[in-house]
Amino acid sequence: MYEDPHDKTTPGLWGRIACAWAVAFAVLHFYWALGGSWGLSVSAGPLAEERPGWFVVVGLWGVGLLCLVGGVLGWLLAGPRPRGLAGRVVKALGWCACAALLIRGIAVEVLLLTDVAGSEINVSPQQRLWTLLLWNPWFLVGGLVFGLAARRSRTHGEPE
Repeated sequence: MYEDPHDKTTPGLWGRIACAWAVAFAVLHFYWALGGSWGLSVSAGPLAEERPGWFVVVGLWGVGLLCLVGGVLGWLLAGPRPRGLAGRVVKALGWCACAALLIRGIAVEVLLLTDVAGSEINVSPQQRLWTLLLWNPWFLVGGLVFGLAARRSRTHGEPE
């Protein structure tokens, strides 16, 4: 595979950025799970105010824990991958995280911009704006960062 000799990116940089992205998102979900409301009321609508148990357990604590798993994945992508199956699994999971985050960000963006659901869903203008300008770009950035981390990850002993 051709490596650009002018590429001065520090090995593992994208993996560390992916780790930081995931941990930041986890911290935000834990803040909400503990009762914080900044940003949640506009993005989650009535769920943020009612806070049903399933939403707190799955949507806040659960997603926060999943984000921490993503942080570990980013950290693993930052370092040299082990040889063999374990290394291929780490890289494949990086690509899976990339795809899931990009699909989520693009799909919701398209749905909101085209108003496909129309009046079938109850999305306030504030929720739509918050999602279009903050949440979807956040998911797109995360997807791109995990993709770059997976692309740049190296097997232990592979030349830089």
